[in-house]
Amino acid sequence: MAIDHPNFGRLAADRVILFDTTLRDGEQSPGFSMNLAEKLRIAEALAELGVDVIEAGFPVASPGDFESVHEIAKLVRGPVVCGLARTGGRDDIARAGEAIRPAERRRLHNFISTSPLHMKYKLRMEPDAVLELIVKGNALARNYTDDVEWSAEDGSRTEPEFLCRCVEAAIAAGANTINVPDTVGYATPEDMARIFTMLRERVPGADNVIFSAHNHNDLGLAVANTVASLRAGARQIECTINGIGERAGNAALEEIVMALRTRQDVLPFRNNIVTPNLLRVSRMLSTITGFDVQPNKAIVGRNAFAHESGIHQDGVLKNAATYEIMTPESVGWTKSSLVLGKHSGRAAFRDKLRTLGYAEIGDNQLNDAFVRFKLLADSKKTVFDEDIVALFDDESRDHAHLRFVSLDLHSGSKRAARAELELEIDGERVIATTTGNGPVDAAFNAIRSLFPHEAVLTLYSVGAVTEGSDAQARTTVRLSEHGKMVDGQGADADTVVSATRAYLHALNKLLVKRTRHEPEAMLSA
Repeated sequence: MAIDHPNFGRLAADRVILFDTTLRDGEQSPGFSMNLAEKLRIAEALAELGVDVIEAGFPVASPGDFESVHEIAKLVRGPVVCGLARTGGRDDIARAGEAIRPAERRRLHNFISTSPLHMKYKLRMEPDAVLELIVKGNALARNYTDDVEWSAEDGSRTEPEFLCRCVEAAIAAGANTINVPDTVGYATPEDMARIFTMLRERVPGADNVIFSAHNHNDLGLAVANTVASLRAGARQIECTINGIGERAGNAALEEIVMALRTRQDVLPFRNNIVTPNLLRVSRMLSTITGFDVQPNKAIVGRNAFAHESGIHQDGVLKNAATYEIMTPESVGWTKSSLVLGKHSGRAAFRDKLRTLGYAEIGDNQLNDAFVRFKLLADSKKTVFDEDIVALFDDESRDHAHLRFVSLDLHSGSKRAARAELELEIDGERVIATTTGNGPVDAAFNAIRSLFPHEAVLTLYSVGAVTEGSDAQARTTVRLSEHGKMVDGQGADADTVVSATRAYLHALNKLLVKRTRHEPEAMLSA
């Protein structure tokens, strides 16, 4: 049955709306944070990918969150730009309405908890009081836009009868998208199918709204629960790039989209995603957040299309379809015959980056990365694709406040390690020389000397990008300060330089997080 929607017109029964919440729920992941420029980059990439709705943030959370939603609303053309608000917060709704005002197409998304557990211990409200807020909140939201979404936080653990009453109240008050999240990742596919079937059969007005699925991955069932929801009548999918999000994350956009594309025989639904862009957006997000996807991650992991078993290799060589249910090219993986070395030029370097999934590269960004590539090629006999990915990702990370310039180290078994570090802090170059218990400690002490801070180092991990003693090091650093946690990454042929870059990346992210506060009853739906 077709549905009339204020932003999408008449929606056919097989049309699925892709609602991306990478910039809101995804950014709530422990250790994640993005500055305004990075959020704008992701928003533009999502628009090019073909998502239908971009949930840009929670405007009331901080002035920075309001600014990012407002700027995305002004910049993005094509997708609907959505702002989040609490159902019971008049200021929340007003703030969200103001933030999305410049958008070509806009949506206001409001939420309140509906499960007995949440109402008793988090809201400390009776069910009738929650129902009253649902009516008032959605009616108020309609003053700012005709496109209003309402979410029943912890919907999968809400009593069926009360959930029906809440959905009916939200529809009557003006909501035209109803989201039933599995907030804590507790549900099974059968649970989600039963919930959506019940709502569509029992709630008056259900035929005139879009039902939405938002599933968390605590039991590893987020994508399966989303597919089950679609088959039971949901027509909007809430998801994130790489599946990032609170705790174990959300349903991964790339996995859902390729499941729909690959299994049209049992999932006959349409969407507007440009699938060859999936890898590029995945890598962009990994670069910005400092979190790599696991090697065996479906669709975008580096082993997703790798075959080591002799039997499998033989089958793929004879016919790729024997062991590959989709082509690597369909999600953005490309093959290149170019082997780069110290004699390679800028054009070849740009082409290699393009084949690795980095299509949009600014000249300044390219030049900086090319300089580092030349230095690496002089010192390393073979430059692998993984080396170029690590190098370019490191050069693309946030250096807005603190930028690495140089590091000179003296260490060994006969004397204390000494580090002379030069940084650029807000455009000014500064130098410090410090000692430490080993070269890494000396380098980190130099950072603290040049930029005093109270952050505590809680994780320091080093891995090799490729094989061999001349491999680049990839370092992850985790800093914690007053309950805020961030991860930073760095890469370099020198392990200590790699560690220093990772520490600076984490500090830059921490500076962004310092400007934020989390409102009570923050949605993890």
